[in-house]
Amino acid sequence: MLGFISLKLLRAIATLWIVVTFVFIILRASGDPTYVLLPDDTPQYIIDIYRERWGIDRPIWQQYFTYMGSLLQGDFGVSFFDFRPALDLVMERVPKTLQLGLVAYAGGAVIGITLGVIAALNRNTLIDRLTMAVAVFGYSMPNFFFGLLLIIIFSLQLRWLPPSGSDTWQHMVMPAVTLGLAAASQIARFTRSSVLEVLRQSYMRTARAKGASWPRRIRWHALPNAAIPTVTVLGFQFGLMIAGTVVIETVFAWPGMGRLFYQAVNARDYAVVQTIILLIAVSIILINLMVDLLYAVLDPRVRLTGSN
Repeated sequence: MLGFISLKLLRAIATLWIVVTFVFIILRASGDPTYVLLPDDTPQYIIDIYRERWGIDRPIWQQYFTYMGSLLQGDFGVSFFDFRPALDLVMERVPKTLQLGLVAYAGGAVIGITLGVIAALNRNTLIDRLTMAVAVFGYSMPNFFFGLLLIIIFSLQLRWLPPSGSDTWQHMVMPAVTLGLAAASQIARFTRSSVLEVLRQSYMRTARAKGASWPRRIRWHALPNAAIPTVTVLGFQFGLMIAGTVVIETVFAWPGMGRLFYQAVNARDYAVVQTIILLIAVSIILINLMVDLLYAVLDPRVRLTGSN
């Protein structure tokens, strides 16, 4: 087990380094932030002063090693726009993002697993077809378009829900539904496939031959075994949920990390963009690591194959 955990940790660290390096290079290749943050008529000597102050006048390899050295010391840089530590700006927005993401994820997971199990147990019936049709619709619908559609219907036409903000629970309804729709649809489709695969196994026929009732076969044999592969998609969807808040928070003006990311990208605020992507990457890597460990606990065979 220790070898399995060590291998996963090494892979996680390597993945994080690749993400940080890739984002650093892409941001520097996107353009000079001084031409975005400063007025068009700013004298060149003023631009040179700011570029020197921000450290972007040096060769990119020097900037990279300086950034990595600061990062290892816990210094994520300073925002070009607010002149505050980038980590402080991002951490102020994290609670709102987690609030929205956790509500959407919990709802999507419960609804997705429930619909997937119902569809599998009613295979090739009208219930199965309707459930999968809804799942395909939810998975195929672009979330920004669905969010705008909800705003038009429930805010502009019916005036039931506020279109933006985060002051009350009503403000969370439409962003959470929009964010959780794709997750619920994907989880439902995957759960259905997992349950159907388990129902075809020989031990299910053996349990039936031994006289086990249908509810007992489903509860004690089908669902526990179908849960093992479902754990993977649950972890994957949680990572996508955190990353997907960028679009949703922008559509609904939700004051979270995603909206800050959108604003920072437009301003080419290197430190803030890098910090947000780094936090998202760390969260996704940690979630995947937890899923791998949980998978190894649920299925000991994974420890043997994963450590080879």
